[in-house]
Amino acid sequence: MWKKTFAYFLGTISSIAIINPALGADRIEFNYPPFGDFNIATSDLEVFVNEGKITKDFAFYANRTNPAQLAQMREFLKTKFQVSPTLVSQFTYSPIGEKMLQRLGELLQTKSRINGFYALRSALILSAASPEGLSLINILKKYSSPSIRLNFPETIQLMGQLSELLQKRDLVVSQIQQIATQETSNLPSIDFAQKSDIRKPGEFNHAKITLTLHDRSRDGQSKTVLGRKYEVDVYLPQSKSVITSEPYPVIVISHGLAEDRNSFVYIAQHLASYGFAVAAFDHPVANSKQFQQFLAGIASPPQPTELIDRPLDVKYLLDELQRLNETDSRFKNKLNLQKVGLIGHSLGGYTALALAGGTFDFAKIHKECNPNRSLNLSTFLQCRANDLKAENYSIKDDRIKAIMVMNPLNSVLFGEQGVSKITIPVMMVAGSQDIFTPAVPEQILPFSQLPSKYKYLALIENATHFSVQLDLPTSERVIPVPQGLLGPDRKSVYSYMNSLGVAFFQTHLRNQQEYKSYLSPAYAQSISQAPLNLSLVSSGNGEAISQLLNQVYPTPSPLGRN
Repeated sequence: MWKKTFAYFLGTISSIAIINPALGADRIEFNYPPFGDFNIATSDLEVFVNEGKITKDFAFYANRTNPAQLAQMREFLKTKFQVSPTLVSQFTYSPIGEKMLQRLGELLQTKSRINGFYALRSALILSAASPEGLSLINILKKYSSPSIRLNFPETIQLMGQLSELLQKRDLVVSQIQQIATQETSNLPSIDFAQKSDIRKPGEFNHAKITLTLHDRSRDGQSKTVLGRKYEVDVYLPQSKSVITSEPYPVIVISHGLAEDRNSFVYIAQHLASYGFAVAAFDHPVANSKQFQQFLAGIASPPQPTELIDRPLDVKYLLDELQRLNETDSRFKNKLNLQKVGLIGHSLGGYTALALAGGTFDFAKIHKECNPNRSLNLSTFLQCRANDLKAENYSIKDDRIKAIMVMNPLNSVLFGEQGVSKITIPVMMVAGSQDIFTPAVPEQILPFSQLPSKYKYLALIENATHFSVQLDLPTSERVIPVPQGLLGPDRKSVYSYMNSLGVAFFQTHLRNQQEYKSYLSPAYAQSISQAPLNLSLVSSGNGEAISQLLNQVYPTPSPLGRN
């Protein structure tokens, strides 16, 4: 037990480094009942990080863990984060950043056992501003208390609960894969090699039309700008041979936080090649450009009202496309605005679910967020709804007939009560290694609660929150995400999203039933490529997944199903 506990302790240092890199000052102190007080000197950690040597005092702890854990801890401790002091300051003074620091400060206290919130914030900013840059060891040197007092019992408890949650997540993922495999074996075999390969482009070319729209009926986040401005790229199909009189169904793409209309250009172009008019647009707030301005200190953080404004952005865009369809020769009568599909990622996934009929469960929001004790990182963003006025917001748009949501967040915002209002077809995409919108609470559980007769869960093993996004060079990324959190090469995921998107929208927007066979676990299995293994389950497996979740989580965890 003694050895296992100290292995947990050293693992805690590594895990804290991932969440928010800050440890202590001259030494880290903690009490482990009934054995008494212990401490680790910063100088011992420095020697370990810089030289790989284990001092006599540090050996007491190092000998109680395994070499792999030690190597991982050393790697985290010496990692330098390429972020500016302005970026760190902006985040740590934002409402979400403050909540996260306050939570971490409960575990990492000052010497006098006060919440380490202020010491952590100053240490992060000062470290980022120093010539040595933001690293864990440098944060130790900038910490304003002589030592950090680790709330050891609570830290060990949290680490144990997190370990259990991750084990349960892996079990759920494994069981869903088995459900998909079993369904494949129970159905007649299909030779997909003899069918059209919908991973390849379709028969249409496309014209890209860029629009600048301005909704003057709503105030922008900046009080100096009246209304909300949008940049929109419309990918309008152009027939290669046959002139068609049928208007094209419209698909809108809603990006996530710090993304933009180019984040999913690959699927926009692919769907356009199959005869869908795709509108990818920048939400005015929290897009990549505006988020860069926030991190540079020249823009405010997103307000809670953005949870309402984002769906209204999509409504406004559809209204404008309807107007252009009637008045602009480039679009006239080419758009079918009564058959609209919506694709959303992360916060954009929430946007799509809200427009499809998902409703806020304010009783759940107030319960989960006062205080927020979850290990699910997305709840820090979702709990911004706690500051909204509790009323019935009119968000649903009946023009939207089907949605494809990738890594959406919704567990606190909607809960089962809010999700149960969504009756249109839904394609839910989850990544097993997503730490920002964890698969079980944010996608798998909501999938089991959806009442729709046509619902699909695409589960990608080893995929992260970023696997569905278009990859960018490190220098162009708005948020400096460590390489280890980006996941494996994502080209196979692009082909999954392209083919499933075509099959889903052809089936549920155009009612072309010949595409239905692609919405099967057998097809997913046929295109799956390791290590990003794809599994697909549908409405018929909803009850089996509900039973699985009830078996794995017999009682709800106070930390959420991660």
